[in-house]
Amino acid sequence: MKNTNKILLIVQRSNGDVYLCLNLIQELYKYYNSPQIDILVNDDTFSLAKLLPFITKIHTFSYAKKRDGRWRQEIKIVKDIFRKYDLSINLTASDRSVLYAILASKKSISAIEKDNNKSWWKKLLLFKYYHFNKNQHIFLNNLKPLNLLNINYEYNLEPIKASSKAINRVKKILINLGIKEFFVFHPSAQYNYKIYPKNLRDQLLSYLSNMGIPILVTGTNNKIDNDIKENLPSFPNIVDFIGKTSLEEYIALNSLSLAYIGMDTLNMHIAASQNKRIFAIFGPTNLSMWSPWSNYSKMSASKDLPMQTYDNVTIFQADMHCVACGKAGCDDNHGNSECLYNIKPTMIFEQIEKWHNGLEVEIY
Repeated sequence: MKNTNKILLIVQRSNGDVYLCLNLIQELYKYYNSPQIDILVNDDTFSLAKLLPFITKIHTFSYAKKRDGRWRQEIKIVKDIFRKYDLSINLTASDRSVLYAILASKKSISAIEKDNNKSWWKKLLLFKYYHFNKNQHIFLNNLKPLNLLNINYEYNLEPIKASSKAINRVKKILINLGIKEFFVFHPSAQYNYKIYPKNLRDQLLSYLSNMGIPILVTGTNNKIDNDIKENLPSFPNIVDFIGKTSLEEYIALNSLSLAYIGMDTLNMHIAASQNKRIFAIFGPTNLSMWSPWSNYSKMSASKDLPMQTYDNVTIFQADMHCVACGKAGCDDNHGNSECLYNIKPTMIFEQIEKWHNGLEVEIY
């Protein structure tokens, strides 16, 4: 398959999935000697996809479109990709994404479910396939197509690099504020069920404010982040950065920070790729798939514990029998996650303070 000049990569999931496919893109680009690589993503991940290196064209799909618009959208995508590629790679096992891969190229590779009742037709029509493993980190799942293509690779999670323009703008903002060293505190996530409750968050910010180092509270301009911004407490050393940076500028900002404190979301994976010290608060999310990847020992968390540290990562979870259930809130419908109400701010702060003071944090 060395005569591969056009490749379509399909990643129809969240921002985290898109970010964690960077290594795959880089290896394909290197192995096939600078091919054209296009990507098909959901429209709510477009701003991140724009920052990926070596991408020529971005196709987007919107779940927000109503039924008639959805069909027109499907027809347009099929017209745009049908047999236009020498190789197509799909990283999710959904029926729609698999069909896109099959239609885009005769040489189609895709993740599939292990359940034969769902996957028999995918096995029949795909050029090659692999089983998506829900007990394995997304980063490792995303590298599996390289095994099928006999391409060697490293287990080092690479970062998206911000432009010099973005870095200089962020440095200018920090200079104007008189900020040199700082922590990033990212309290939001894509969904409310993954967010640390306000009363506990405020307690944690109160403790952090007494450390004497600026805590930059980050976020975007969406509703969840703006709600946090409107209710942000006025403590010393707590600096409101919500809505003040683009995604690329956030990447630059985080690269200059001492540590990341916050939720399991895209920003946490950005910090992991930058080898930052990470203090991550987890609710119902599956650690095996989504915990921060460590480039030092090439591993992630694989078991649920109230607190655990490996290399540059410390993870906090509730000490509850249901953790981590993997549901979208306790009702599995984006409601509250009781587990997040059972993570003590004092435990989080104690570990951050120990690390900042040069003491050993507790390792389990």
